[in-house]
Amino acid sequence: MKYVSLVLISHSYEIVSGLKKLLSQVQPDVPIAIAGGAEGGIGTNALDIQTAIESVYSEKGVVVLFDLGSALINAEMALEMLEPDENIRIADAPLVEGAYAAVVEAGLGSSLAEVVRASESAKELVKIHR
Repeated sequence: MKYVSLVLISHSYEIVSGLKKLLSQVQPDVPIAIAGGAEGGIGTNALDIQTAIESVYSEKGVVVLFDLGSALINAEMALEMLEPDENIRIADAPLVEGAYAAVVEAGLGSSLAEVVRASESAKELVKIHR
């Protein structure tokens, strides 16, 4: 795989499914996996996250983005269930804007560190200038 992959985690399957569809239109070659909803409802599940990471893993790296606090806890649990790997990073970024910045950067063939940096820079995005 020649691109850093993304894993999108949300308490809602519909949110990450729609976001994946949007991002795939922006950069169709960047591998994206999703984990959303728990057992058909609202929530996250560490095993689903682990499976999503494994499905898009490559030596190029994987950036994990999430929506709310307990999604982070489950993402961290998923990483603990995997072999320790520096090529998997959880980004401290807003889900939508961070994922958008990440997929653009990944599509340029950037490194894992550059994709994480791009996603995390979305925290500084000013959407309305007054």
